[in-house]
Amino acid sequence: MAKLIYIESSPRKDRSHSIEVANAFVTAYKAKNPNDHVDVLDLWAEKLPSFDGDMINAKYAAMHGAKQSAGETAAWSQVQKMFDRFNAADKYLFSVPMWNFGVPYILKQYIDIITQPGMAWSFDPATGYSGLVKGKAAVIYSSAGAYHEGSGAEAFDNQRPYFQAWLGFVGITDVTPVSCAPMLAAPEDVAKAVSNAVTAAQELAAIF
Repeated sequence: MAKLIYIESSPRKDRSHSIEVANAFVTAYKAKNPNDHVDVLDLWAEKLPSFDGDMINAKYAAMHGAKQSAGETAAWSQVQKMFDRFNAADKYLFSVPMWNFGVPYILKQYIDIITQPGMAWSFDPATGYSGLVKGKAAVIYSSAGAYHEGSGAEAFDNQRPYFQAWLGFVGITDVTPVSCAPMLAAPEDVAKAVSNAVTAAQELAAIF
């Protein structure tokens, strides 16, 4: 039995196109893999800790092998708990809407919490950085505009390049993106884009 974690980063719920497509993926995945466990992590329903002074000081203490204060230890235990849930998965599904050409701040906060030395990555002076998270990932990208190669608007897309660079950094290199765009278009074009993305997600889930 495998474990799939689905990380949801839109607060719009039934109005979210990225969630609609991701839900189609999850439904198809469960039908194909009825014995697998699907862990749904709604970032807006989680009480994510602030990446504050204690937490960042705990990070640097961990990097340099220094002793942590009581407050830093408590902060680091929250980080470890959140990372352990993430790292327990065998497969990953992310729904990522575009906000101001990038990712939602709640997703960036989550990334900042779990991307820690000794957990998500390591560094060796001889070989450089190494990702410590291994797994297969599907990413549902939703955006209002079209930023694909040849669109003339590629430079505005800080969503997909950032997120896929992060995945690679932590070690997740087997990545299949599904695009749901453009969403700022005529209703019939939006409906077609969503339908195409749902079909692509269902087909991917069947072989994931």
